[in-house]
Formats: sequence, C-alpha cells, structure tokens
Amino acid sequence: MAAASKDQLVRLVYDALQAASCPLVEGLYLQDADSMLQLLCTPSQHRTDILAWICSSINPHFATSKSMSKRSKDSDVVTKEMALLGQELMLCKAGDLDLIRGDASPYRQLQFLEELLTLVPGCRKSAGHKMDAEMLLNEVFSAENLPHLSQMLEPTFNPWPAHIKALHKGTKSSHKPSREGAADVAALLQETQSALEQLQSECDFLKEAQSPDVFSPSSLRVAACDLQQLMATFSHVYETDLRAYCSRDPPSLSTETTVFQRVHQLLLDCNTELDMLNEVSEASASMSEEVNALQTQPRYWRRGEKHSLPDQLAELTRRSKDFLSLMATSSDHHHE
Repeated sequence: MAAASKDQLVRLVYDALQAASCPLVEGLYLQDADSMLQLLCTPSQHRTDILAWICSSINPHFATSKSMSKRSKDSDVVTKEMALLGQELMLCKAGDLDLIRGDASPYRQLQFLEELLTLVPGCRKSAGHKMDAEMLLNEVFSAENLPHLSQMLEPTFNPWPAHIKALHKGTKSSHKPSREGAADVAALLQETQSALEQLQSECDFLKEAQSPDVFSPSSLRVAACDLQQLMATFSHVYETDLRAYCSRDPPSLSTETTVFQRVHQLLLDCNTELDMLNEVSEASASMSEEVNALQTQPRYWRRGEKHSLPDQLAELTRRSKDFLSLMATSSDHHHE
C-alpha cells in the first residue's frame, strides 16, 4: 500500500487524539487539513501542551518527575526532556529539538506524532474502526484500482483483487451491529426525538412563521463552525503572540498626582502669556500701519486739495513764521 499523504496523515493523527480523549483537542471540531496542520505542526504553546500530554500518557512519571517545577517555567527544559523520552522510545534522537519544538517538516512531525500515539494506551483500539475504513478507501481509490472503478458502469464486472475483498470483508464484519446494539440505538434515537420535540414546543421563537430561516439547523451549524474557527484562530494567535504581553504585571502608577496638576497649570499660564504677547504684537503692527498711513497718505484739505500730515504741518509752520515775522515788522514801525 502506498504511503499516506500529508493530509491523510494529519487526519489520522487528529482522529487518534480525539479517540484518545485528549482534553486539549476537545471542543475543536476541525474539518479541513490546513487547520489541523496549523494546530499540530506550527510552533505554539498549545502544540507543546499536546505533546506533553502524549508523553505523560505514555510515561506517567514524565508528569510527576522532580524537575516538573523547572519545566513549568523553562520551555527549553520541557523540550529536552521530551526529546530524551523520544530517544528512550527509539523514535528520535536527543538532539532532535527542532522536531519537538515544531520547526521540522510537517510530514516528519506527523510521523513522529503518529508513532507516539501508537504507544498511548487505548488510542489505537478506539480509533481502529475509523482508520480501517480510511485505509479501505485509500486502497480502493489508489491508481492501480482505478480501472476497476470505471468498470462499475458496465454490465460485466471483473472481481476485485483478493486482498481488497479480504480487507473489505474484515471491515464490514467489524462494523456489523448486533440486534441488541440496534435496539439500543433505536431507543436512544426515539428518546432524542422526544426531547427535541419537547424543546421545540417550549421555544416560542421556533414557532414564528415570519422568520423561519433565522434559527434553522443549517444556519446554526454554519454559525457554530464559524465561531469554532474564530476561537481556534484567536487561541493560536494568543498562544503565539499575545500570551507574553497578557502575562506581564500591570504598571505601577505614581502617587504624585499633584505634579501633573502643577504642570497642567503652568502650561495654561504659558498659553495665556503667549496669547497676550500675540495680542501686543498685533496691536503694535496695527499702530505702525496707522502711523505710516498718517505720514504718507493725503488726508487733510487745503485750498481744495488733500495733503499729507507732514506737508500740512510744514505749511502751518511756514505760515506761523510768516505771521510772527509780520507782527515783528509792524511793532517796529509802531515804535518809530
């Protein structure tokens, strides 16, 4: 049989973890292989915890050793001890730290996880039926058996190879239910149907005919899948990027709050003085313009014409001098 592809292998590992009742994958209903690869083959604290759980399930002394306190604080110690356990199990070398951290190739990591899970008690026994079915499908749809699939539409049908018939017969017999099991399943289905009908009768919003599609099972299923994907994505981002920041101690605030009040008051006073200086500058510029206008612009009438202030003052000065000179001359003539 051909080697399993990366997508098939990651599904086998994920199904084996669920079959082994790993608490770290409970509630993660991953469907696509990319999400499973991101969970199992990308370096993160969640992946390290899963690997530590597998090691603890294989060797209970791994979780209760004397260096447990150091491992909880130093991730390098955890990595080295898991690598040593892998060397003891003859699955890797003590120096394969990249394989433990998740820096190796995804296919190599998946092979390592699959070999580890084969040593977890009860893992293969509970996941065996599902893996047998997948092995049968992989064998049926392999390249060497495709001609047999094309002949299914023809009237004559060539028998399958003997090894496929044996595998199919064994899988079919392993899934054949007994009468007692069928009766138990039928009773369970009947109880479930009764419980659903009772729940539907108690839920008033399910009886409204205006919006029948709002609470339909398909809509709820899509919403639940979207929520699960968002939670898985956030969990991955939190473990890889946000945990270090969220674990920090809160900053200690200074009790000297009066310092900020004094600084605030000084800044207000500074702004007030700057506004006053700005107003003084504007007033000075306005006065300069007004004085310049008085000196240069003609505003005063004399003999039907406008004259500037300097010209007007010069004319008044000249006339005053002429008047005083005339008065002095008149006084001299009067004395003679």
